[in-house]
Amino acid sequence: MSKTASHWALVFGLCGVVSGAQQKSNIFFLLTDDQDLVLGGLDPMPQVQKLLTEKGTYFTNGMVHTPICCPSRSSFLSGRYLHNSLTFQNGAQDGCANASWAAGPEKDSYAVHALAAGYRTVYAGKYLNAYGIPGSAECAVKTDPGCNRIPPGWTQWHGLVGNSRYYNASIIDGSGEIGVRTDYGDDPATDYAPDLFFGRVFSFLEDHLKSHASEPFLAVLATPSCHGPFTPAEKYKGHFANGTAPRTPSYNHSNEDKQWLMRQLSPLTPSMAVSIDTQHNSRWETLLSVDDYVGKVIALVEASGQMDNTFFLYASDHGFQLGQHRLPGDKRHPYDHDLRIPFILRGPKIPENVTSDAIVVNIDVAPTFSAIASGVVPVGMDGRDIRDVFSAEQADNGEQAPAWRSDFMVQYRGGFREPCLLESCPAPPKSNFHIIDGINNTYTCVRTIDATFTPTADTLYCEFVDSEGFIEYYNHTVDEHQLVNLWKTAPPPALSKLKQRLSAFRTCKGIGCRNL
Repeated sequence: MSKTASHWALVFGLCGVVSGAQQKSNIFFLLTDDQDLVLGGLDPMPQVQKLLTEKGTYFTNGMVHTPICCPSRSSFLSGRYLHNSLTFQNGAQDGCANASWAAGPEKDSYAVHALAAGYRTVYAGKYLNAYGIPGSAECAVKTDPGCNRIPPGWTQWHGLVGNSRYYNASIIDGSGEIGVRTDYGDDPATDYAPDLFFGRVFSFLEDHLKSHASEPFLAVLATPSCHGPFTPAEKYKGHFANGTAPRTPSYNHSNEDKQWLMRQLSPLTPSMAVSIDTQHNSRWETLLSVDDYVGKVIALVEASGQMDNTFFLYASDHGFQLGQHRLPGDKRHPYDHDLRIPFILRGPKIPENVTSDAIVVNIDVAPTFSAIASGVVPVGMDGRDIRDVFSAEQADNGEQAPAWRSDFMVQYRGGFREPCLLESCPAPPKSNFHIIDGINNTYTCVRTIDATFTPTADTLYCEFVDSEGFIEYYNHTVDEHQLVNLWKTAPPPALSKLKQRLSAFRTCKGIGCRNL
């Protein structure tokens, strides 16, 4: 037992906490922001490796169905695809934290189900990008009391107003329907936002494990790390100053066979390469604090005697790009560097030090947490209970194991502005075109990984909503980095089958999605 764990064991012992007193399992969820998997996003995190990966199951095919912050976070909370969560972009006008979200999917979140099942719940960190700002639910102007609304389902609430930031954060704290907003400054000793959120969750856990140990808890830490502006804690600044972002085969690669927006991208310049390396290094430095948080939470729960009854999930809201396909640093695209995320689960009956190639998606988190808490997956959720993966893999009693998915839908609605219908206007000249988004970057895809084929079917089929009716199709068994679009040379029957599959996904809902 570590020194920290020994300290807390003494504290809990003096307080008379009885190990194993509760029946339902606890849940701790750490959600990072923009943390990639393909580019080595877990490499700077030894405590995550030791305490979660080696003690749980690491999903090599952990993915998101939409590579953008608010829509993905809405899906984590609601277990729904975009067409059912109605959250299409990061602005309130596009469904992010607005009235339609609050009136529907938010009332069916995993927190609502956990609270109803007797859990004490806490959320600390980034919620949804438009949360607490004018245009969001009950918030027409900044002075409206509703701008400090607390979403349903939370015993304690500590939500970041707006998008990720490391300093000068506004945080809404409370335990009722309306919270209190506190504005912080830029003092590294007192105002570093990731530390503020961690401190709130840690305090909740300390109190819970000492005073409410007979009740189960659901605790969510949604740290801003490693989203831009990539500001590390003072103690970690410069830790990776000499690092270099991965130069993958897709780095600065030509996009002549891809959809219109990608075809416009200019080659990366030397100065952009330097900026990419700086981003990479700073991102890793922000994650060192997150790694510390994991170690402290594990030590606390271990000392309380609740480790064997606690699920730990570590995931990110989507991946990232650092020069891949000439994209200088963002997300929003259907390629694996944007879709693949760290996804690690530890807990009761979860195999230890195991790697699974099952496809798990962000829409599976809400059904899993709800089922842990209440015993059932809510009817309105499109995803599945991740624990079914192990039922499928371990069935040895002669009974038919529940089949796990071999594909899922990827969705994104491009962000744009008038009049040029690109992310920013006016459009830059072709010689310096690095716009990452536009109206024609709207797509739906089927991502397939089917081990019943030899070799494994590993493909991406995407239909873009544009004047070209453009399609991208990749076979990852021979093209891992999605360099060659096979749309025009692929067998028509294969494309027709994928088109039909995509059509079914686009209109599915709830159990209908789960049964596809």
